[in-house]
Amino acid sequence: MNASTFSAYLQVGFHHIFNLQAYDHLAFLVALAAPFIWRNWRNVVLLATAFTIGHSVTLALAVLQIIPVNESLIETLIPVTILFTSLFNIYQYARPEQKTVGFGLQNLLAAGFGLIHGMGFSNYLRSLLGKESKPVLELFAFNVGIEIGQVLIVLLALLLNTFAVRLLPRKTWIMVVSGVTALVSIYILFGIFAS
Repeated sequence: MNASTFSAYLQVGFHHIFNLQAYDHLAFLVALAAPFIWRNWRNVVLLATAFTIGHSVTLALAVLQIIPVNESLIETLIPVTILFTSLFNIYQYARPEQKTVGFGLQNLLAAGFGLIHGMGFSNYLRSLLGKESKPVLELFAFNVGIEIGQVLIVLLALLLNTFAVRLLPRKTWIMVVSGVTALVSIYILFGIFAS
């Protein structure tokens, strides 16, 4: 295993998700974590794991050219996943009785949306790799980098949520965060359809 290649692609994966230019993926993770505070970290770990399984599968399949990727379709579907997750949060917590949908369904949705985001990640990695035929090490390192970035984003979101619910009712905070991420998704969709 070439340590310098691994390190380089790990950093590329980390910076691909852990920067403000990746606001589509950031918004999705923030929306996913919006209903949770620090003491719910196990739930968020399960959701993030489901998302990871989904995007790892399609990232590998797309980069290894086992499945085709329609870039314009994927770039449209990513903000749809943000919008759906945001509206899902609002739907769950806007009702007076606050009976939430089962956590198993949330994990299933996270895994399904991970499949879409994985194809989005693959577009970027394939552009870096060029015509390399079997980029297994690069693929693995890139995915690990994404995971490290994803974990940091989710942990920061949990800390922010935990602090915010000391100032606002939890339900209000979930609505605010989900409303903002919904607006981000609409902004992205508007940019796609306007171009």
